[in-house]
Amino acid sequence: MWQDLLTGFSIYLVIEGMIPFAGPNLFRQSVVRIGQMDDTSLRMTGLLVASIGLIMLYVVR
Repeated sequence: MWQDLLTGFSIYLVIEGMIPFAGPNLFRQSVVRIGQMDDTSLRMTGLLVASIGLIMLYVVR
């Protein structure tokens, strides 16, 4: 179980690191846009992304 959790977290870190590496200007603009979002929109976006992740995990597992 711990190996699976650490594997998933490692993949997450690789993907998160690739985004600013591949397009630093686009990443910077995205961070500014996220900073301008209101709390409700940011929470709904987080809920949507987490829900998609859970559904994908259920389908894969």
